[in-house]
Amino acid sequence: ADPQSADASTGAETGPKVTTSGPTCFRWAGGPGVKRVNLALQGGGAHGAFTWGVLDAILENPKIEIESISGTSAGAMNAAVMAAGISYGGREGGRAALETFWREVSREAALSPIQRTFFDVLTANWSLEMNPALAAFDVMSRVVSPYQFNPLNWNPLLDIVSRMVDFEAVQACQCVQLFVSATNVNTGRLHIFTGDKVTPHAVMASACLPWLFQAVEIDGVPYWDGGYMGNPVLSPFFSCCRSRDIVIVQVNPIARAETPRTAREIQDRVNEISFNAPLIRELRHVAFINGCLQRGELGDLDYREVFLHRIGGSELDDFGASTKLNAEWAFLTHLRDIGREAAQSWFAANHESLGEKSTLQLSAMGVQPSPIIGEHAGGAPADR
Repeated sequence: ADPQSADASTGAETGPKVTTSGPTCFRWAGGPGVKRVNLALQGGGAHGAFTWGVLDAILENPKIEIESISGTSAGAMNAAVMAAGISYGGREGGRAALETFWREVSREAALSPIQRTFFDVLTANWSLEMNPALAAFDVMSRVVSPYQFNPLNWNPLLDIVSRMVDFEAVQACQCVQLFVSATNVNTGRLHIFTGDKVTPHAVMASACLPWLFQAVEIDGVPYWDGGYMGNPVLSPFFSCCRSRDIVIVQVNPIARAETPRTAREIQDRVNEISFNAPLIRELRHVAFINGCLQRGELGDLDYREVFLHRIGGSELDDFGASTKLNAEWAFLTHLRDIGREAAQSWFAANHESLGEKSTLQLSAMGVQPSPIIGEHAGGAPADR
């Protein structure tokens, strides 16, 4: 990867809330029993509303504080929106900002021709697969590029993000450090935006699906969706953060019980596998290093054990890929409520494990540590 440099000293600080004005006035309160975590937020279109619910529950829980967030696509949007809200309004400001953002997304989506059919509404089916406009666009996108059907490069998400997020506050935020991932089109390498590099265009680069949008150019470099190389990326947490706990908020299923049969099902499954592959690779690396440390190996090297956790993973399995385009307010709030419940249940069961051990069993995800030592050049270096 070619990440921007990130100073660990910009991580969250404990102490009382200060009274000075400006976007960096909020500080986490700390205190007995409070656990600090790093969040890794996957992308997934409208399914990012599930992540909204998870973040809402975390902000509501005074026993959980956030040191840093790695976000891709919708995960990057959630992270930027929440960081701006927290900077000015603390926990409640973050919650309010997220709700305002997703409500605005829903309002803009109401103008789209891609909506549920009358029959789908009657049968409480959230899918958009029966919509003829979606089918037509699906066919068109295979033969016409966004440079042709959208030559003016209009992106409604850019308008929403620029209007709804105070990026000066995000860049100056001292309470939460952000890492936004995108894929360099020319090199195929991961790029991580952090600090003052987190801009509206960086967030759009992280969410740039190449069959929908033209590549986002930043400093002359074209970028596509970060999910191709990191969905989400975990490596920044290893050297830039004090907390050992990484909570992954997963919205893309890793395993499916049934074999896809239709063309749409096959394409959807290919996308799921492609966007999960970078995460699985990093999880295998972390598991390998953790195993070595537990066996007393690597003692002369500057590594520390990292504790992995996961919220989500099965709650969204029943929602087809087309529902990632469904931004109806009723659906978004439904996903939010599922996310809130998942987070509340998880923290109730696992709060005491934070800072002590991993709760994510990689074998349950079908992930095993790689036996090839040479694969694992990465790791989790300790704080210096």
